[in-house]
This record gives sequence, C-alpha cells and structure tokens, in this order.
Amino acid sequence: MSVRKKGSGEAALLLPLPPLQLRLLQRVQEKREREGAREREGAHTHTHTHTQTEHQGAACCLAPVPVPASSAAAAAPPALLRPGAQGQRGSPKRRRRRRRRRRRRRRKKKKKRKQHGSLAGRGGGGGASFWLVVLAAACLLQRAQVRKPVRCPAKCTCTKESIICVGSPSVPRSIPGDISSLSLVNGTFPEIKERMFSHLPSLHLLFIEGNKVESISRNAFRGLRDLTHLSLANNQIKALPRDVFADLDSLIELDLRGNKFECDCKAKWLFLWLKMTNSTVSDVLCIGPAEFQDKKLNDVSSFDDECTTTDFVIHQILPYESVSIDTFHSKNDVYVAIAQPSMENCMVLEWDHIEKNFRSYDNITGQSIVGCKAILIDDQIFVVVAQLFGGSHIYKYEESWTKFVKFQDIEVSRISKPNDIELFQIESETFFIIADSSKAGLTTIYKWNNKGFYSYQSLHEWFRDTDAEFVDIDGKSHLILSSRSQIPIILQWNKNSRKFLPHSEIPNMEDVLAVKSFRIQDTLYISLTRYIGDSRIMKWNSKQFVEIQALPSRGAMTLQPFSFQNKYYLALGSDYTFSQIFQWDNEKKIFKIFKEIYVQAPRSFTAVSTDSREFFFASSFKGHTQIFEHKIVDLSLS
Repeated sequence: MSVRKKGSGEAALLLPLPPLQLRLLQRVQEKREREGAREREGAHTHTHTHTQTEHQGAACCLAPVPVPASSAAAAAPPALLRPGAQGQRGSPKRRRRRRRRRRRRRRKKKKKRKQHGSLAGRGGGGGASFWLVVLAAACLLQRAQVRKPVRCPAKCTCTKESIICVGSPSVPRSIPGDISSLSLVNGTFPEIKERMFSHLPSLHLLFIEGNKVESISRNAFRGLRDLTHLSLANNQIKALPRDVFADLDSLIELDLRGNKFECDCKAKWLFLWLKMTNSTVSDVLCIGPAEFQDKKLNDVSSFDDECTTTDFVIHQILPYESVSIDTFHSKNDVYVAIAQPSMENCMVLEWDHIEKNFRSYDNITGQSIVGCKAILIDDQIFVVVAQLFGGSHIYKYEESWTKFVKFQDIEVSRISKPNDIELFQIESETFFIIADSSKAGLTTIYKWNNKGFYSYQSLHEWFRDTDAEFVDIDGKSHLILSSRSQIPIILQWNKNSRKFLPHSEIPNMEDVLAVKSFRIQDTLYISLTRYIGDSRIMKWNSKQFVEIQALPSRGAMTLQPFSFQNKYYLALGSDYTFSQIFQWDNEKKIFKIFKEIYVQAPRSFTAVSTDSREFFFASSFKGHTQIFEHKIVDLSLS
C-alpha cells in the first residue's frame, strides 16, 4: 500500500507504507465495515415488504466494497502516516473540518435510512391493504357489469321486447325493465296494486284482458309516461279510482270494454275525463243505478244533482248581540244593517273585497233599537231605525260625509212598540209598513212623496200586530198581518181607493208570531211561525192557502225561508234547542231536515250574496252574531 505525496509539480510521488501501519489501517477499515453492516442490517429488517427492485438495491448497498490501497491510505488517521506525509494532507485544522463534514454526512445518511425504513414499515402493510381493496372493488364492478339474465316468469312467453302471460295467478314481478310490451291474459288475480308497473319505464303496450280484476289502485300505472296503448277489457271492474290515468301522458288508446260500471258519483270524474281527453276510449257501459242501466256513460247528461250537496260552515263571528239583520246594495257594494238593542246601535257593515270578510262601515246610535230597514230610492239610501223608546227615526246617507245622518222623525203617537218593518212597491210607488205590537198601537203604512215619508194609512187597532208581509197573489198586492190576539188576516190593495182593505183570513192559526212568503218554481208558499205548537208551511191553491207541512217548533221565534241559486232552505230558530235548517225536496214537495246549528236565542236569519259567495247571517239575542258560508260539496271527491 502506498501514499501519494503532493509536490509543486503535477507529478505525484507514491510512498509504500510499513507492514505494521498497513495492518492497523486494515483493522480500522474492517471495524468501520462491521459497524456499517450492522446499520444496514437494521435498515434491511424494516424494508422486507418492499418491491423486488428495492430488495436488489438494498442488497447492493450491503455488498462489501473492495478498498484500494490508495483509498485506505487516504482514510487512515494522520498519526498512522509516515512522517512528512502530514504536510501533504493539509493542516490539522483542515483535517478536523473534513472529519466534521464526514460525520455530518454520515448522520444525515443514517437519518434518511431510518426515515425510509420507518415509512416502508408503516406503508408496507397499508399499501398492500389498499391494493387489495382496489382489486376487490374492481372484481365487484366487473361482476355488477355482467348482469345475470332475468328468467322468463312461469306461464309466460318471453322475447327480447315483449312478454305474454296466460293464466297467471298474479302480476309477475321479475320482468326485465327494458321490454316495451306486456300482456296479461286470462289470469286470476283480483286487483292491480300500487306501482305495479313502475319498474317498466319503457313500456308502450299494456294489455290486461280477460282477468278477474275488480279493483285498481290509484297509483297502479304510476311511472308509465311512455305508455301508448292500455287495455283493461273483459274484467270485472265496476269503478276506477279518481285520476288513475293521470300519469299516462302518451296514452293514445284505452279499451274498457266488457266491464260493467256503476255510474254513480264515483264515476263522475271518469265522465268528465272522457269529455276532455284526446285519447280514443271505447264505450263505457253502466250497470247501475237503475236510471242509467245499460246506458253509455257518455250519454249521461250530468252528475251535478246526484253528486253535489251543500253545507253551512262558520265564516265569521261578530262579538255582539243582535235582533234583526237587513242587507242592501249600493254601487256594486254589499252592506248589512244590524240592530243591536243592548249596545243601542244600528251597525252598518260592508264587505271587504281584500280581506274577504265583513267590517264596520258606520254606526247609527239610538235607544233600544229593534229594527234597521234600508230603503233605496233612486240614488238615495235611507235607513228606518225602529226604537222602543224615544220614537223611531229615518236616517239618510250623506255621501259628502260618508255617514248616515238623521233625516226624519216618525211620530210617537202612531208607533209606540214597533216589532217589524216591511218595504214594498205598488205601481212604482214606494211604501213601508211598521207593525206595532202594543195594545194601543197602530200598524201604519208610510209613503214616499219625493221629499220625505208620511203616514199613508193606519190599519186595525188593538190587535197587537207582530209581523207584516207583502205578498203578490195572482197579480194583486196583498198584506198579511199576524197578531197575538187573532188569526192572520189578509188585506188586498184596492185600486180605486188606493187603500188596503180586509180580504180574507187564514183559519185555525192562532198566536202566529211571523209570516214570510217565498216562491218555488212559480208556486207561492208562506211560512207561519208559532212559539207554542207547530209552525206551518202553506201553499196557495188559487183560492186560499192550504197546509202542506207542519214543523215542531216549540220555543221558535223565527221561521225564515231563503234560497241560494236553485237551493231552497228554511231556517227554524229555537230558544230551547238547536236551530234547524231544512232543505226543499223537489220530489216530495216538502222540506227535509238538512243541518242543525247552535245559535243562542235566534231572532232572525238573513241571506247575503257577494263576490260569487253566499253567506247566512244568524242574529242572537243572548250570544254572538254568527255568519255562515254556504258551500257546494262535491260528493265524488270523497
């Protein structure tokens, strides 16, 4: 082994080492190699899961490297060199710096090897697990893509695009979702359930023929938006649920032959759908009811009478008592005048077109007000306010003030205890009558003379009249007066004297509180209210009024007829029990009980119509005034 000696020239002198120094140098080199081998073996234990390339690299790193003599001499410590070689290797300070640099490099390499080994140890198992998961997912995905073919259901013949099932006991569920035609023929299943075909979105033709289907769920055909032909022929279907064909947007042809439908209210929706659909539909035959038997559903005129009813529901409650209610119209607006004796008011309400309820418009004050009657003459609005004390008055609406102001007094000497106000016209002349229920009172007729109202005629005395009703009988004007002390009398207008004269009586009807007239299909009827005994419904037979119906009415203070469109009602108020609303039966020509409502001490009932809506006011002497709304109920929706 020799050492290169640096000189001033570029040539170098090689000096051989003594044997002792060479052996020491070899021992140091072997010790270093053993330490490096131990370090590399420790790193190798952490990298046993690396790839084959990494193992080969580690093996290369662990292989012994032959050390040339020149390198060994260069690595030898300065003390082992021959004297004179120290100057050739540099100063001691430089050698120390070189040793420090070598130690730093060794520490960095050792640290990198440890980090690499720890990462390999941790990532070896995790990396393998990750690749196993990826491999398993790929296998599952491949299996999912390879779909298992669906077997053809029993009793069915299958092709790529269609399935025909004959005699199947149920609707098959294992059907390929991409078929376009399905036929179920001569089966025994009794119903078609919810979403039975929702897994067949590509279906175009569906034939369910000759089975024993009796019922179909409402959503049975949900999801078949591409269906063009549907056949339900020759089954046992009597009714179809409402909107069962709503999802069939592409339907071209519908076959319902061979079924017997009950053409009642449940078939109303089908009746309307047949008139609006663009699909071609076979004839639908009716098996019932009797009037429609063996008749085509398209030939039925209407279901309105059979499938609609009405109801009265609470719309608004007014938190005060009242005894009478009157309504009038002005400039396309509706107003209601309510007499409130306890509050000493005549409250005028108006219909709010935005809030859709009745609100306060004006208030006429008085003493013990029992009646507020509106009178419309040309463009003027008057309200007759009947009072028990302080005399009665007439108020006029002043548009500039937007309120009612007192217009005229009614003399106290004639009217002392007013009980009813009735307005009527004869030959374009306007009158109103006030029935006086006091013993010494005079029921008086007042007439408009273009400046005011004046007393026109006083009727009989001492009879305690409770009600007056103007009636047109056979083209002649009549007044019917009811009284607590005699049977109702009929007065007829005399054209010569232009007065009302006694004409006839209504026999066997004592103690009548009120008389109201109404017409149904041009036939004149009157209702007689009795507090004790039965109230009566009577019909004019061209000569006299004859009784057609008696209504138990113990405690009744009012029996009010009213109508909405072609519906005729009768409201019977009672102080002892529920008030009853009767409806006219066109076949039997009598009133039948329709609904019961609870009103405390009812005194009057009034019908009001506005904004295509219909209301029914019920006054209460001991409770709140109630407003019911008359609504049409479609029975086919239930």
